[in-house]
Amino acid sequence: MNIATNKIICVVGTRPEAIKMAPVIQGLKTQSWADVRILATAQHRHLLDQVLNLFNIAPDIDLNIMRSNQTLTALTARLLLELENVLYIEKPAAVLVQGDTTTVMAVALACFYQDIPIGHVEAGLRTRDMRNPFPEEANRVITGKLAHWHFVPTESSRQNLLHEGIAGEKIFITGNTVIDALLTVAAQDITLPIAIAPDKRLVLITAHRRENFGEPLRNICQAIQTLAQNNPEVVFLYPVHPNPNVQDTVNGLLADRPNIILSSPLNYVHFVSAIKRSYLILTDSGGIQEEAPALGKPILVLRNETERPEAIEHGVAKLVGTQYEQIIAATQLLLDDHAAYQTMVKGISPYGDGHAAQRIIAVMREYFS
Repeated sequence: MNIATNKIICVVGTRPEAIKMAPVIQGLKTQSWADVRILATAQHRHLLDQVLNLFNIAPDIDLNIMRSNQTLTALTARLLLELENVLYIEKPAAVLVQGDTTTVMAVALACFYQDIPIGHVEAGLRTRDMRNPFPEEANRVITGKLAHWHFVPTESSRQNLLHEGIAGEKIFITGNTVIDALLTVAAQDITLPIAIAPDKRLVLITAHRRENFGEPLRNICQAIQTLAQNNPEVVFLYPVHPNPNVQDTVNGLLADRPNIILSSPLNYVHFVSAIKRSYLILTDSGGIQEEAPALGKPILVLRNETERPEAIEHGVAKLVGTQYEQIIAATQLLLDDHAAYQTMVKGISPYGDGHAAQRIIAVMREYFS
């Protein structure tokens, strides 16, 4: 085995990517055979930096690709041009990406053009609907066709890839690295920086996905407005994504309501604290569908499809869509019916045991030895 001659570039572009890649980066840095380089595309600048600082990760290369309201076409084109130069100079032995962002897809394509093997962390998630979620489903399908290693969180994800013709020897069930990061942070005693009376139930909300812009997000906000009016003893906390498409709708419909708190995005430590403090969660996020079950919190998923069916199958999450009446009915049931609520409070983690990064590193170690 060569010592520290195997250059591995770990790419992060958004906050979720950084959270889920952090345990892999930290683990790889302890390996004598790996020369780890961190590439930040900064597809989401501020939110990414929060997580990198939390996990004490400093990018070696920073593309700083974020621009206000840039289109997917412009983002992809700029990424490919920047990545071509970086990969040509760095000449890595392998590249690791995480998830399903435009960063991930662009890196996979750029590596394919230069014949660099790529490892896909959190591979195999599928809805089989290219428009939902958009553009994430297309991003992960493209990445799945180009990856050399597929690190899947569950058996269901493995079956998705086998169905698409991916060779079984390239697929490794590892669990999801988000559980590695979550358990580390959740073990800390961190106070939520927003004052909420201890006798109040907290409903935590996140809604920011591109396919929910417009009418779906207005439906979500109108449902929250009605729920807040009908349940004045419940606090609704909504950390609002900085995208103007989200800000304008949310602030226009939910500002200045007595039991609705609109905050700026919470850093990861405080967000985990909010999950721990919450009674239930309304979300269109993918990552929270993985995190909340591990902490015993019921989730109502504000989407029409989910690539994370395991939480639904285990009964710890429910797909409710973006229709006003459905959101109200499902939320009110959990607020009113203790028995229905208890059926979803199981503390089950379908997505891992906190050792996913170790399994990924073991696969890479074997390859380079």
